[in-house]
Amino acid sequence: MENEPTRTTKNKKVSIWVRLKLIKYDYWLIAILILAAFLYAWNIWEAGEANSFYTAAIVSMTKSFKNFWYASFDPAGFITVDKPPVALWFMAISAKIFGVHGWSVVLPSILFGIASVYLIYNLVHKRFGRVPARIAALIMTLTPIAVADSRTNNMDATLIFFLLLSIYFVQKAVFKSQQRYLWIGFALMGVAFNVKMLQAFMILPALYFYYWIATNIGWKKKLAHLGIATIFLAVFTLIWPLSVDMTSASSRPYEGGSETNSALELAFGYNGTQRLLGQTTGTGGAFPGMGSSSKKSSSSKSMTPPSGTSKKSSSSSSTTPPAKPSGSSSTKKSSTNAPTPPNGAEGMQGGGPGGSNKGGTGGAGGGAFSIGTVGPFRLFGLDLGPQISWLLIIAILGLISSYFYYRGSKMKKWWSLTPQRKELWLWAGWLVPVYGFFSVASFFHPYYTIMLAPAIAVLGGVGIYTMIKQWKEKSAWSMLLPVAILSTAALQAWYVAQYYSVLAWVLLGLGVLVSIPLFVLPWIAANLKSKHVWPIAGVILVMLAPSFWSLTPTLAGESAQIPTAGPSLLEQGGGGMGASAGGMGSSTDSTLLKYLEKHQGNAEYLFATDDSSTAAPYIISTGKAVMAIGGFNGTDKAITLKQFKKLVKEGKIKYYYSGGKTGGSNSEIVSWIKKNAKKIKLSSSTSATSSITTSTKTSGSSEAAPTGTQGAAPSNAGGTPPSGSGTAPSGAQGEMGGTPPSGSSSSSTKKKPSKKPSGTGSTAPEGMGGMTGGPGGSSGTLYDLSSIYD
Repeated sequence: MENEPTRTTKNKKVSIWVRLKLIKYDYWLIAILILAAFLYAWNIWEAGEANSFYTAAIVSMTKSFKNFWYASFDPAGFITVDKPPVALWFMAISAKIFGVHGWSVVLPSILFGIASVYLIYNLVHKRFGRVPARIAALIMTLTPIAVADSRTNNMDATLIFFLLLSIYFVQKAVFKSQQRYLWIGFALMGVAFNVKMLQAFMILPALYFYYWIATNIGWKKKLAHLGIATIFLAVFTLIWPLSVDMTSASSRPYEGGSETNSALELAFGYNGTQRLLGQTTGTGGAFPGMGSSSKKSSSSKSMTPPSGTSKKSSSSSSTTPPAKPSGSSSTKKSSTNAPTPPNGAEGMQGGGPGGSNKGGTGGAGGGAFSIGTVGPFRLFGLDLGPQISWLLIIAILGLISSYFYYRGSKMKKWWSLTPQRKELWLWAGWLVPVYGFFSVASFFHPYYTIMLAPAIAVLGGVGIYTMIKQWKEKSAWSMLLPVAILSTAALQAWYVAQYYSVLAWVLLGLGVLVSIPLFVLPWIAANLKSKHVWPIAGVILVMLAPSFWSLTPTLAGESAQIPTAGPSLLEQGGGGMGASAGGMGSSTDSTLLKYLEKHQGNAEYLFATDDSSTAAPYIISTGKAVMAIGGFNGTDKAITLKQFKKLVKEGKIKYYYSGGKTGGSNSEIVSWIKKNAKKIKLSSSTSATSSITTSTKTSGSSEAAPTGTQGAAPSNAGGTPPSGSGTAPSGAQGEMGGTPPSGSSSSSTKKKPSKKPSGTGSTAPEGMGGMTGGPGGSSGTLYDLSSIYD
């Protein structure tokens, strides 16, 4: 008996070993996951500051639990970012473990992106088998905007993961008939809300509908189950925003982006109805280029495009790209062989290679707001299509194909539901409302379209499988396959033509050649089972172009505030807002920083400024508190003049730096400062890139500014990424310095800065939040506030 436990233990060890050996590994899935890891993670060590707005918040969140809970933008806890904190929590934990680096703040997005690929496979293979699951996982992996989003510290990759995880548990509740999985699934949907608010709820109706049609229980029990699940949803949705709103405003940061210092108002206002209507807090109207028609947008072409706009632009356009900023050095290869759009293509980076001549170009600032014309075909246009829609036609036709393929032989009526059809309804319920939102909404970034990626991947993966099956079986739906291949090849050729006109014709020609036998063989061949080479060739053909587009962020080492994919990224210095370090305000002025640190004394804030774009790089570089009076784009009414005077009188704020911004919501404070404070003139002021590491003060090397450059400011206005490294182009008149700098100026470094210079990104559209600066950054002035009460 004494040896019995040992034998039992050994048996358990053997059984576990045997189980591991009996696991049937899908090596195709493993290969796809390795591919996803490569695309999402390679070159991420050159991430620079990624999206510096969120990176600054991550620095602040590592300082205290209060900052961590509220997602405070600055270490002093003055104001938050304009999103809920869940995604940033993971990034802050990663930064706490590994230190604040570009790669560490992006690491959670990479892991969530890879996990989403696995979840897609898992969700599909249970009902449809391994082959459709592999195709779906591959499509998800090779969706260009999914790659770009997974390489940033934005929230979108995290959001997609939690939405898929929610569906995973609801599906498990259906398969196992156990309520607890349903509760977990709806609780996770509440967590997803606290990643990016109402954007998560776009698929909520599909979740309810799926459980209702998929479970084999009475309708009263269904109501009871969904009712309890809704309680879990409400609890996990509201627990954080209510904790914010029920806390005294004096005991927490101001809720950035809101008009009433309320997290719930933020969810339903700035991050809710305003996204649909094309308005943004404090601007008094829509941003230029958001969902405008071609007629309206034509007048905006005279506005200055962002740097990184393709070298060849329309001959009728009066815009010219700004000169490459001083102080920016690139390790990228020469772009002598880099692709450029053909003459006549507008090539706005980010909104889709070759940006459309239709709504949203020009004044929209390319990638930031170039979202095309409102309508049912907007997602197929040049602004959004090259990011997400390469296989959208196949997904739509695949839904039709698979719905009829899984009809079942014993069905009395064609609309009756089989287990597979119930799953298809779930993914159709994801695709349709999200497609509808992007077709009509007036305020969103092109990278938000990652919301469509899971539905396209699943419906495309299952659809390709069923279309090939129907083609081989010569069913009534056999023509869907050649139609899908030919139409998709034509659409992709249109996208490719914006950069490679010859390759576009080759792609279209191959599409026709492959489609001809697919159209003809079912009518003339006795047996199609041996003709599988043609369907496979067609599928490979339509995967080539999106695969290359997906590879561009990886090759370019992109990690940006406005993530994007496309050949523009491969040009020298990156592509506009998609540039690796093209986060907002990604530069510091070394002379200004040295002066402020020397004279800060016991002040709580290093300095105050208008908006987050100016503050972010200084928070990242020093880890010290910088007050962004107006929040992200300078329009938040986060502090009154009376409150600001009190802080100045108490010595908590000694300096105010004006980045040249006008039109914000804090003009009363700015007017009081300019009337009463003393101007500080700093000579030999040059911008220098700030390192991502906050444990030491660092600044990248800076070349001499061009002749005529004076006192460049470290940011432009509006909470948008400045072009270049913050140095004004030749001839700019700066308020800070009376004489141009004679040479480079950089602060001492203890750590080698990132190889990829910060600030290669472009400016966002003029007009955003009262912006005044054009490409190259805007001049600024430092004010000494301590002199007011001396």
